[in-house]
Amino acid sequence: MARVLIVSHDVVASRMAGPGIRYWELARALSRDHQVLLACPNQTDLEGQGLGLVPYQRKDPDSLKQAAGWAQVIMLCGDTLELFPWLRALGKPLVVDLYDPFILENLEMNRGFSRQEQETRQESGLRVLRGLLEAGDFFLCANGRQRDFWLGMLAAWGRLSPAVYSKDPSLQRLIALVPFGLASEPPRRLRPFLKGVWPGIGPQDVVLLWGGGLWDWLDPLTAVRAAAWLQSRRGDIRLFFMGTRHPDQQHVPEMKMAKEARRLSQELGLLDTHVFFNDWVPYHQRADCLLEADLGLSLHLDLVETRFSSRTRLLDYLWAGLPMVVTGGDPLADLVKGHGLGLLVAYRDVEGVGQAVLRLLESPRLKDELAPSFREVVSSLTWEESCQPLARFCQDPYTTSGNRALAAAPWEPAGGQASAPIYGTDPPRVPGVVARALSRVPGIGTRLRNGP
Repeated sequence: MARVLIVSHDVVASRMAGPGIRYWELARALSRDHQVLLACPNQTDLEGQGLGLVPYQRKDPDSLKQAAGWAQVIMLCGDTLELFPWLRALGKPLVVDLYDPFILENLEMNRGFSRQEQETRQESGLRVLRGLLEAGDFFLCANGRQRDFWLGMLAAWGRLSPAVYSKDPSLQRLIALVPFGLASEPPRRLRPFLKGVWPGIGPQDVVLLWGGGLWDWLDPLTAVRAAAWLQSRRGDIRLFFMGTRHPDQQHVPEMKMAKEARRLSQELGLLDTHVFFNDWVPYHQRADCLLEADLGLSLHLDLVETRFSSRTRLLDYLWAGLPMVVTGGDPLADLVKGHGLGLLVAYRDVEGVGQAVLRLLESPRLKDELAPSFREVVSSLTWEESCQPLARFCQDPYTTSGNRALAAAPWEPAGGQASAPIYGTDPPRVPGVVARALSRVPGIGTRLRNGP
């Protein structure tokens, strides 16, 4: 069993967005065969369920020290190396997760700033990305298009060396697919959530569900306009947005698209009568929404981000067997079309969305009819299946980075005083914060008294 530290840059709690969900679920799946610590930038209200949970502070260089010293393999993403550059000096295998093409998302998210500010922010993102590409030993991505994109990046950064190629011409040992997965157990309804419960949604109403957040690269405005188009044809259709305010409001402000969607709904006279906005549905309650909904919506804009995206909440529709209307252009839309799990529409096609909804609603037993197709797809997308490349790496970790000269730089804690090494071939006894986290994990606690 390897000792694996997964560092989430996003909140991991009962209310969490895609990145937090990914690292929570990957940590759980990986803990079947390895000792896993999941570090999150918040005090969490979740229980470990086979893994250790430790909080860290983004502004405190020491807050990851003990967990990193304990680990044999470290997985990270986003700006973690920017915040904790000393992680590179440990000489330990680093797994870098590139499932979120943030450098493309930022182009759209920053468009509201001045050109100079846009350039500054993009350069900051590129600096973060260059650090990840330079330091990583093993890279993860979510789909084949992303792998092609990141292979180009790695090639330009000199990571496709003859030495790396000679060991594996397929380069699977350098970058592998670890898609966003699905729970292996089917969804269960815990309590009524929408129909007959949410003010304005009646027991017999038809619910169109927007399952994720309202990010600036998505297109909730077309969904709202389609709700208005549908209102004139069927008065029983309701549009429900599951999440509008990111759980980490300190670091992720409300996006302009969320504000625009609410403003448009009010202008069209639909707010709280036909279109409804929820702050954020807790992760363990999402099945209540999914199972009550009649159709799922996932609409996005014609952006470069679309081609390389991984629409994480669209996977929840697959998990719940929820037929859907989606904009074409991204990899999961191709899967929906290929298996007949819904209908694809063009970008910003209001009437097309409305017509697709009406067409799907013509069959009152649509969910039952599509259930076998959904089960076929879901069986190959579980987190246990998804994490296999990562599990294999942790079983036999290695280094591929040619930039280990950077590891010679000593790390000093806050205050400037040098400290003793926190790593080595003979790891130290389990540090206190790590021991407390792992002591709650069945089968591990008894081993902690004798060290790792």
